[in-house]
Amino acid sequence: MNFLKKQRNLFAACFFLMSLGLFILQMGYLFLPNLVGREVEYIHNQLFYLINIACILSLAISFLLYFQQTRKWLLIGGSVFTLFIVVNTYLIYTTSQEVNNIVSLSPDGKHTLVLKQDKEQGDIIYYREYYTILARPLQRISASEHELQVEWLANDVAAVTYQDHNQNIQQHIATYGDRGDGISYYYVSSEIYGEWQDGETRVISGPEGISVEDNGERQTFAWENIQQHGTLAIVLSDDEHNAAWTIALAENFEISSNATVEQPGDIRVYKATLGDADVNTLERFGN
Repeated sequence: MNFLKKQRNLFAACFFLMSLGLFILQMGYLFLPNLVGREVEYIHNQLFYLINIACILSLAISFLLYFQQTRKWLLIGGSVFTLFIVVNTYLIYTTSQEVNNIVSLSPDGKHTLVLKQDKEQGDIIYYREYYTILARPLQRISASEHELQVEWLANDVAAVTYQDHNQNIQQHIATYGDRGDGISYYYVSSEIYGEWQDGETRVISGPEGISVEDNGERQTFAWENIQQHGTLAIVLSDDEHNAAWTIALAENFEISSNATVEQPGDIRVYKATLGDADVNTLERFGN
């Protein structure tokens, strides 16, 4: 009996410490950003209420294991616990109706794309992951209320396709890495100078701009219609300000300090669309 009691007390202590840890986490989340002057949120809005539920559940289990409960206290405690769960479940539901949370893990599991979209207005806030479950707002993107399309072009490049308020297709590219020394800035369009091909898809980067040929159709984009994102990708837009293609540097692409030689590696080409589209890997033509 003493052994069983010790086991119960041990489990009770573990659940109590778990509850205490979750409570401290929630208090830190609520008050620490104001103290340090930095805005921090959970990567998913519903996570706050799920942690609340886990906290009270752990505390309830701890009390049940440690204390001998009378029927009266079981009834009171059960009622309070049920009310707490119902309230937080309702808040989870209402939050899901207001905000579209997008949390997408990179193919190698090292990076997390975090987006929160206002379902009524459509505007998107792009977050940077911060200590796994936390994120800091980095950029506000003006968008319509239509759904987003997220596609990882590489382990550290994610393309977010959306419609703006003018119903134009746009792309935001989230980048998390580098293909050089991590210090020097370089231009993707310059690094991919030349011809690239894979099957029916071909890219030519030359003095006048960049041309993309796909299934016999060719589009040419002047330099003023090419926007770089980070140091890993560029978005090609047409004259009507619609994003058309994204070109990203593949993981095996290497930036050399010698700009006179061709850089080794492949590129990834992705068509800007809210429908299904393949990510094509192109090799330098002639290699």
